[in-house]
Amino acid sequence: MMNKIAKQYQNANHLNTRISIHEKYSTNKQTFGDWIVSQYEMKPGFRILELGCGTGDMWKGNLDLLDDTSQLILTDFSEGMLETARQNVSGHPKLEFRVVDIQNIPYEDASFDMVIANMMLYHVPDLHKGLSEARRVLKPGGKFYCATYGEHGIMEFINNTLKVYHISGSIGTTFTLQNGCKSLSQHFSHVEKLTREDGLAVTRVSDFVDYVLSLSSLTGLEDADAEVLKQAFEQKCINGILYVPKEYGMFICE
Repeated sequence: MMNKIAKQYQNANHLNTRISIHEKYSTNKQTFGDWIVSQYEMKPGFRILELGCGTGDMWKGNLDLLDDTSQLILTDFSEGMLETARQNVSGHPKLEFRVVDIQNIPYEDASFDMVIANMMLYHVPDLHKGLSEARRVLKPGGKFYCATYGEHGIMEFINNTLKVYHISGSIGTTFTLQNGCKSLSQHFSHVEKLTREDGLAVTRVSDFVDYVLSLSSLTGLEDADAEVLKQAFEQKCINGILYVPKEYGMFICE
């Protein structure tokens, strides 16, 4: 039977709902994807593997950063998600798409100059197997980039707001900004953490309610009334704006 995570990412519908809230209301006007890509150190002829590419949204408008001799392989464990990525990202002569599980990467040792695994390592059943595989296919001197969230952002805000309705969600803590360095240091000799200043300033609370309803990790949501949720978040508004903290960043490993 397909597990909860696989169901959630079988196609891009729920993910697009979550992406859109950031696009509409982030206080940092540089998109998260552009911020992430701006950290990449890419050189001509690089071979790049992205694991868990999702919709491929981070590469939209950024493929021109790659020269024609570079190769970009976008992978995801979900064929449905990968199909969306194919629709979103095109126009590079050496762009490939492939279904891949990070725990069993089907490439030879030292195959890539860069390996990327953004906003997905907390979903990996065997994190250290996944990190070991990412390290295995990375060339000596290559870099591994992995963005993630912190433990004091959106989910904590949702939990504090909705606990009176017995609705709560456990943020996955297997790989966060707080503990990611410890896990990565077991596989990489140098680990650097970058944090991003950002938040949400939501002017249409019903959009944030849609975001909440897209979260499969919340318990007690099945019988929730969307209007009741909206009223709960409206009580948090200041001058008509719902301010939601965000905690995101990334690790760069060698």
